[in-house]
Parts: sequence; C-alpha cells; structure tokens
Amino acid sequence: MSLRVLVVDDTVVFRRIVSDALAGAPGVEVVGTASNGRLAMARMAALQPDLVTLDIEMPEMNGIEMLEAMAAAGMKAGVIMLSSLTVRGGELTVRALELGAFDFLTKPDGGSAELNLAQLRARLLPMVTAFERRREIRTMLRGEGSRSVPEVVLTAPLAPRQTGPRPARGMRPKGPPLVLIGVSTGGPPALSRLVPALPGDLGAPVFIVQHMPAMFTGPLAASLDKKSAIRVKEARDGEAAQPNCAYLAPGGRQMKLSPGTNREIVIHITDDPPENGCRPAVDYLFRSAALHFPGRSVAAILTGMGNDGTAGLRMLKRGGCFSIAQDEASCVVFGMPKEAIDAGVVDTVAPLDAIGAAIVRSVREVRA
Repeated sequence: MSLRVLVVDDTVVFRRIVSDALAGAPGVEVVGTASNGRLAMARMAALQPDLVTLDIEMPEMNGIEMLEAMAAAGMKAGVIMLSSLTVRGGELTVRALELGAFDFLTKPDGGSAELNLAQLRARLLPMVTAFERRREIRTMLRGEGSRSVPEVVLTAPLAPRQTGPRPARGMRPKGPPLVLIGVSTGGPPALSRLVPALPGDLGAPVFIVQHMPAMFTGPLAASLDKKSAIRVKEARDGEAAQPNCAYLAPGGRQMKLSPGTNREIVIHITDDPPENGCRPAVDYLFRSAALHFPGRSVAAILTGMGNDGTAGLRMLKRGGCFSIAQDEASCVVFGMPKEAIDAGVVDTVAPLDAIGAAIVRSVREVRA
C-alpha cells in the first residue's frame, strides 16, 4: 500500500526539507507541494494525497482554515501539523489536533539545513509509519481495500473486554483513590472525549501525562477545562491535589507525586531526565504513585507510540492498581496500550467511549 503525501508550507526552505525528509522512505511518494492552504485545497482533488504535512501559520489560508475546509469538503486525507514552538503555535496546534489532525511536530531550528533535515527526518518518519499502520488496520477492520472508502472513527460502544482477574488487595487502601492517565499520539482528541465524560463529583484527583513539548500543554488544559465538569489545569510544582480536578503534566517536564504532611497528594514538577525518550513520561508518574500510594490508583493507558507506561503499570499492579487500556479500533496508534496488554498488566481493554465509565466504577470501588 503506497502512501501519497502533499507538503504544504509557506516557505520554500521547509517545503524542500520536508520533501527531502520523506524522500527514500519505503512506499512514500511526495506527489506535490503548495505554499498555502488555498493552493493546497485546489490541488487536493487532482493529487489525491493520503497524507498532508501542513504548516499552521500561512498567508491566505492557514493550517486551521485548511483543516476546516477539508472537513467541510469531506476530504479524508490524514494530516500531520508543523508548528512553531510558541504560545500561539501551541494554541493553534491543540486546535488542529481537536479538528482531527493525526499528530504534530515542532519545526526544527538546528542552525543549518543539514541538521534541520536530520532532526525532521528522525521525528517525521516514525509518525508517517504510524499513520500508515493505522490506515492498514482500519482498512482491514472495514473489510475493504479501496482507497475510495471514507475513513471512519471506529469507536463502537462495545463492552469492555476483561484480560485477567483484578488482583486482590492484601489490605484496604490507606487513603482515597487517584486516577492516572498516560497518552501520546492521538491524545488531545482522545482526552477531549474522555475527560468530559468524567462527572464533576468523581471524588478523586486525575493526573495526566500527555507527551508534548513546553507551551502546548497549557492550551490543551485550558481547552479541556472548558468542556469538562471537573476542573482541568496545568500542574504546578508543590501544589496539593484536590478531588474532582485533573492535573496535566507541563510539557517538557516531569511530574511525580508524594504524600504531604497531612497525607495529601503533593505534585512535584521536575527537570529530571527523559524516560523512554519522553519528558513528561508516563512511567515517571506511575512509578511515584506505585511507591507512595499503593492500591489507590485507577490507571488508563491510551493511544500512543512506544511503550511508555508499561513498566510503571507493572509496579502499580503489585500494589493492587486497576488498569484499563484503550482498544485497537479506537486508538490512533495502538502502541502504548498494546505493549501494556502484551505485558499482562492490563485488567480491562475498552473502546475510548467506555473508559470514562470504567474509571468511575473503579474509583467507587476503591472508595467503598
């Protein structure tokens, strides 16, 4: 299955860098370029791309406007956004992901064309591979091989699948429950459906690690807060967690938990090294909860590339954590959930739209 790519950027330099980064990738063909969204839209019908790399800030029609135009026209090509590492870039990127973009990357600034090309290739090609894998899986799930079949989001309300018995706890947890969520590629739209599904009286704090750089998690938290019954905010170092509030790890930093003097949950934001190539890292958060709050966690692993979260879940399970993994059909990338499932550290596999209810049930069990 070949992958046809259209490169859209308002600078000649980045159109060339992106095209060169994709050159030579097996099964990938750059079928055209465009300097803004208006020209790209005019070329979409003739070029029939499967994937568009799309700059956010462009004249005449920017990336957000092009995404909206694609949706209005029923165009089903996937989109990878290229963003500047700025507050405005972060806000626009979060909006693009909520509109259905597959993933995003920040434009490299390595000081030379050669270094920029190397950095972009190292980050872009795994995304393209993940996108192609998702396309293949959804084609198989549809039972169709034709590219003309519209791509659909497969989130049928299936019953959660049990993969093993919930470990018995040796004793009652010493304290109220907490919810842990780890997510990467496909995370913002997944969180935009999961977090609003949690009730305002959940009775537990929620801690979220979304793989993102600095200046992107603040806009994401603000967007989720507007949609949700619980409060959502970017976590701050030293604050005591409150029930019915979700804390998003700041981009580019680590988040861990410890008990306070009054047995409250205290959040620590650190500059500790990346784990699994990630900062923030899911394993880093999960490990701290396993160490300090055994038996009190309800943990969910959502869509994303790689295996971040599996080692942390293994530690959480030893203390009696209940764990949930997003199913393959509703994932953008079935990497992180699959690794956790294959490692045998997942109790329930559920479609995205069933995970909120599973979290609520599990929190009530811990509180009972």
